[in-house]
This record gives sequence, structure tokens and C-alpha cells, in this order.
Amino acid sequence: MYLSDIHTHSIASGHGTTCTITDMAKKASKAGLKLLGITDHGPATLAAGTSSYFRSLSYSPRKRFGVELLFGVELNILDTDGKTDLEKELLEKLDYAIVSMHAQNFRPRSREENTMAFLNTMKNPAVKILGHCDNTQYPLNYDILVKAARENGVILEINEASLAPYGYRGDTRDNAFEILRCSAKYRNPIVLSSDSHGAEHIGDFTYAADFVHQAMFPESLILNNQIPALKVFLQTRQAGSICPFASL
Repeated sequence: MYLSDIHTHSIASGHGTTCTITDMAKKASKAGLKLLGITDHGPATLAAGTSSYFRSLSYSPRKRFGVELLFGVELNILDTDGKTDLEKELLEKLDYAIVSMHAQNFRPRSREENTMAFLNTMKNPAVKILGHCDNTQYPLNYDILVKAARENGVILEINEASLAPYGYRGDTRDNAFEILRCSAKYRNPIVLSSDSHGAEHIGDFTYAADFVHQAMFPESLILNNQIPALKVFLQTRQAGSICPFASL
């Protein structure tokens, strides 16, 4: 059982999701989680969170139904220079940022261009997680990507929504295996993420957990149950510095 899920979406992400943060926390509590991260889509996603929404999160309660809450954002990559869709002033008020490629904002490009876009987003110290890098539409050089992530204090996720039967990113297993292989090679941690849109899949890592265990990925490099260290990692802005998990 894993105790944290730090990539989830509320009603503020659009996509037809109707669950509030309270709904999300209630489901997290029922699922036995201790830490829940709400990471609604940035403003470039149709019908997603506005700047005022992200600004208001700093006034939200940090604990609901016995679950500690972190408030972040899933940023959209907008170009190969690493531009994203939320200004620095707002990112500084949030706990962390996930950064991802979505077709409506960044069309699939060459392996080199896609990799460069992710590399450039790591220059933003708010960025702590690279989201669903397993997407078959976006070929990547995983060795270069994970090596740079290690050097910049950034991690990759294994995304439940990609591996589950309801996923829509193609057969992501080969790419997910490469993420694990390179993360093990460079001793860079990962997180398992539900990417739940609404409360339904919060804390559900059925396929992701099975995948990492079949790949014999070291449990010590999965951060979901290392909550104190995970919180410090997410909230420490260390882009360009040594990975805070250098001892792992």
C-alpha cells in the first residue's frame, strides 16, 4: 500500500470532472492516504484553472479528513524553450509543479525536440516532476532526460492512467520500462501517480505498482511512502543543484 498520491485533478481542471478539493480529500482518506497533492491543469488547458484559482490555493486548509494536502499545478509545456503557462509569481505560491506535454499546447515533435523541451523546463526551480513521459506520441531520449533530471533535482513519474486499460497514450509499457531502467541506472527516485481526474482513481496504483514490481525496481527509490523526505523534496527549489536524494 502506498500512502501518497501527488498527481490528481479537481473540478478546476475541467475535463468534465465535478469533484471539489473536499471530495478529493474525502476519497483520499477512505483510500488510506496520508498525503494528497492537488495538481490542476494550468490555464492553457481548455476550461482549466485560472490565475486567480491558483492564487487562492494558499488560503485553503492544509488538512482535511485526516489527510495532509499539498497544492501544485500541472503545467503545460508550450515550446521547446521550456516556456510554461503559469507566471513565476504564482508558481512561488504553490508547493510544486509537474510539467507535461499535451497535444493542444505542444504538438508532437522529433525525439530531440521533445527531449530538449523537457530539459529546458527543468531550469524552472518550481518544476519537480516530469509528467507522463511515457506518452507514445512524444518520443524521448530517456537516458539524457533522466541523467539531467538527476542533476537538477527533478524526478519522473510512473503514471497509472497510462498503464491502465482506460489509458489513451498508447501502449506505454516499453517507455515506462525505459523510465525505470534509466532511473535505476542514475539512482534517481520516482513516484507512482494516479493522475486521477476526479476522486475515482485517487490512491489507485494497481497497474503502476504491478509494473514497477515486475521490473524489479528498487523500493527504496519509490517515494510515495517516504512522506517527510518527499515533502522536503517537493517544496525545495533546487534546479541546477545536486539531487537531494544523492544518498539513495
